[in-house]
Amino acid sequence: MSAPLGRRAAAEAVGSAALVAVVVGSGIQATELTRDVGVQLLANSLATVFGLGVLIALLGPVSGAHFNPVVTLAAWLTGRRSEDAPTSRDVAAYIPAQFMGAIVGAVVADAMFGEPLVRWSTHDRSAGHLWLGEVVATAGLVLLIFGLARSDRAHFGPVAVASYIGAAYWFTSSTSFANPAVTIGRAFTDTFAGIAPGSLGPFIVAQLVGAALGLGLMLAVFGRPAPAQTATDPLQGEPELAAPTLP
Repeated sequence: MSAPLGRRAAAEAVGSAALVAVVVGSGIQATELTRDVGVQLLANSLATVFGLGVLIALLGPVSGAHFNPVVTLAAWLTGRRSEDAPTSRDVAAYIPAQFMGAIVGAVVADAMFGEPLVRWSTHDRSAGHLWLGEVVATAGLVLLIFGLARSDRAHFGPVAVASYIGAAYWFTSSTSFANPAVTIGRAFTDTFAGIAPGSLGPFIVAQLVGAALGLGLMLAVFGRPAPAQTATDPLQGEPELAAPTLP
C-alpha cells in the first residue's frame, strides 16, 4: 500500500467510527420519529447503506476501507504469500484501530442525541437462529468482497458491499452485524442498535465461522488464482493487494 501505515490505520479508525455513528445514530433518530419497528429498521438500514457506500468510496484509496477485522484477516490470509499483501504489522495496526473507532463512534452517536455517553446495551441477542444469521451474513460479505476482486469487478465495491449489507439487514435474522468491531461498538449504547455484552461472544464466533465459510465458497466458485496474477484491493480495484492465495 502506498500510504504510510499510520495514515492507513487512521483511515480505518475514522471509517469504523463513522460507520458505527451512522448505525447507532440513525437507530436513535428512527425510534424518536416513529414507534413502528419496521419503519425504524428501514430507516436504520437505508442510512447504513448510504453511509457505508460513501465511506468505502472516500477512504478506500487510503486503507482499502476494511472497517472490519474479518475482512482484514481474510485479506492477510488469502494474500500472505505475496509481497504486496497486508503484513502482520498491518493487521496489528488495523484491527485495534477498527475496534477503537467503533467504540468512539457509538459514544459520539449517543452524545449527538443526548443519550448517556456509555451505557451497556440491554438488548439480548442470544439465540441459535441469530447466530446462524451472522454466519450467513458474514459468509456472504466475504464472498462478495473477495469474489469481486477475483473477477476484476472490485470497482463496484462501494455500491455492491453497501447494497449487500442493506439487503442482509432484512434477509438475515440477526440484521447482519457481520463485523466484530461494529458488534463490540454497539454494546456501548443502550439504544435501538445495541447488543448486550453477554451476547457478544457467540456473535463474534459466528462471524469468524462465516468468514471462513465465505473464503471456502470463494475458492469453490472462483478457484485458486494463477501465481503471477496481480490482485486488486478487495473494495477499490487498486493494485494494492496481491492475488488471494489460500494457505
